Amino acid sequence: MTSPASIAHAWRLPRDFALITVAVEAAIVGVRFGRQLWSGSEDSGYGLDVWLGMAANLAMAWVLSAALAWSHARQALEVRGAARLAQLRGPRVRHAGAYLIVRVLDYFVLSPWLYGLELLYMPGGRLVQLAMLVLGVWLATWVALRQGARAPAASSFDADAEAPPGASPGRATVALLIAAVSASIQVWCVMAVDPWNEVERILNRVLPFLGWIAPPLVLFALAFWGGWLGLGPGPVPARIRPFRAVAASVLALVLVVASCAAIFLVGLALVLVPSSTSMAGLGGLIVLAAALVPLYFALTVLLTRTVTRRLYRPYL
Repeated sequence: MTSPASIAHAWRLPRDFALITVAVEAAIVGVRFGRQLWSGSEDSGYGLDVWLGMAANLAMAWVLSAALAWSHARQALEVRGAARLAQLRGPRVRHAGAYLIVRVLDYFVLSPWLYGLELLYMPGGRLVQLAMLVLGVWLATWVALRQGARAPAASSFDADAEAPPGASPGRATVALLIAAVSASIQVWCVMAVDPWNEVERILNRVLPFLGWIAPPLVLFALAFWGGWLGLGPGPVPARIRPFRAVAASVLALVLVVASCAAIFLVGLALVLVPSSTSMAGLGGLIVLAAALVPLYFALTVLLTRTVTRRLYRPYL
């Protein structure tokens, strides 16, 4: 017989899995950079701009891994039920061990191999690392939760009967999940195109942190706003279906990028129409680039709202 305490403990799995992923990532990064600084390698001579770029990249990786780990555990709760997951033995330890192994292989085997092939800072190499991160979170949660297949199935998902107070996420939690995935993937894509993003050159090495801190926060806020509007007023259902939020975030991002690319190509064709002076064409390019920034922000909110509403409409 599963005790109420063990069921309440199972409801904390999403939060614990998210914290474990961040703890493992922080430990590996601490060991890695600690060794470099201790040995006085050339990496220890990086400037502030480079360190801030690496910190932003790591932070977005941690946000994405934590969001995915939370989603996997929450999905398991909704599909299997807390009573079934409460019968697992040591899911947190297994999750930490599996995730540690995967990330160690990524940091100390895959990354050096890609670096040797001169692919680490190329778009293909960065996308491989992103795939490794996503697959690593999936594998760790699968190892942690796979014994649940042998447990007796729960009769139904009854959040009111099983969940302790505060265990059922609300509207803000779903919007936070959408924003976390959206902001982290966008920053990762920027890093894939150019690892350091040339921020220090653009700002002439003055306040380079603005190029790394402000954009992720702005993107996070815009995606959160769009997700919040898409969910609409009223309570969120007990089954929040976390991967619908992840899908909404990714789909909205794809639509935003595709829309901006189409608008840019159309505007570029108009700008490149033969003009009397070359300066007119240059001015048109500057105006087009400047117009794309607020347009990108507006489309992020509107398309995130639309996609979120579409995916959650049957459940709201």
